[in-house]
Amino acid sequence: MRSSCSGKAGEARHDGKVLAVIGASEFQVPLIRKAQTLGCTVHAFAWQCGDLGESVADVFHPVSTAERDEVLRICREVGVDGVCTIGSDFNNITATWVANRMGLSANTDECVRLSTDKQAMRKAFMMAGDPSPKCVPVREEMPLSKSLDELTYPVIVKPSDRSGSRGITKLSSPDGLMDALAFAWEESFSKTALVEEFLEGDEFSVECMSWEGSHHVLQITRKFTTGAPHFIETAHLEPALLSAEECASVEQVVMHALDTLGVQQGASHAELKINGRGEPWIVEIGSRMGGDYIGSDLVPLSTGIDFVGAVVDVALGVRPDLRGFSSPRASAVRFVLTEEDVSALANLQSKYPDLVMHKSWNAPEGHEVVDSSTRFGHCIMAADSVEELLPWLCGGGARD
Repeated sequence: MRSSCSGKAGEARHDGKVLAVIGASEFQVPLIRKAQTLGCTVHAFAWQCGDLGESVADVFHPVSTAERDEVLRICREVGVDGVCTIGSDFNNITATWVANRMGLSANTDECVRLSTDKQAMRKAFMMAGDPSPKCVPVREEMPLSKSLDELTYPVIVKPSDRSGSRGITKLSSPDGLMDALAFAWEESFSKTALVEEFLEGDEFSVECMSWEGSHHVLQITRKFTTGAPHFIETAHLEPALLSAEECASVEQVVMHALDTLGVQQGASHAELKINGRGEPWIVEIGSRMGGDYIGSDLVPLSTGIDFVGAVVDVALGVRPDLRGFSSPRASAVRFVLTEEDVSALANLQSKYPDLVMHKSWNAPEGHEVVDSSTRFGHCIMAADSVEELLPWLCGGGARD
């Protein structure tokens, strides 16, 4: 359902509140700055490594986000009013655990377990009848399951507990399975890989906000990737070019799946594919805002909804305001993986500078792009229509 909450508040609506942000990487900076704009004092927690959030936060605590007992101790000592994070499954586990032990607004620990452990997620979806691919978990140093022989190729091999395209391989046959498993195990915190049947179709994500168990779809994003074998994301576009019937089908599937996972509060990011018959199938769902500038930049640019502000609201136990533009726009991000990307984006900047909202990249040299974290930069753009942006998301860009 596309509903909104009434009662739009002023920018400094959280004056005097103290917010704990779990993580201090680049992706947490919009959350830190938004909370400060809303009047909060922000305490950030992360392993000290010079990330931007360390200096942007009002107070930085050099504590690994894995040390949740220490994070909890400090949060209790400080007396924080809310705990949150965006764009990170790992940080989401700690944020939720701490918030629940302080009696603050959050999803349950079980919800976050189901939405960060892909093996548990698949089992929950199967039991609830949510459309999701068949998969087999494989732990490092354990015998291979005979259930692998029952899978239909092609398959995707990926870590059971990571995001950002890390450790992913597509296989068209059992050849190379052990190498793909080793790649996934190396990235997995639990040293567990999933081998799952490959879903055909275009890729999308659904950006949602939940309040007391009521789910609100904010936007549907079209995703572009490098394809096999690693499916590194190259661009995102909003809104996705889907029919009203397709949007309704996607929303119905995602709403049911959010209930399956027990999502009650805050942002969520559902990844799915739509096959040739128009059927949406769930790849995975995170009970946190999507990364890659989707939640922090693209959703506000295309809808006018202050998505990051809504995350702060919910963390502080306040019903979020989800009203947006009366006339929605289009937004996109293109990532830099190659020299061709640099040339296309330089061409865009030269011809249509008004479309460029933000850009940052380095020369694509020095290493191979193997996942989202190793890309060389990005360019965020916005326009009145999708048609203005679409040519700039693939290849060399628009032609005169």
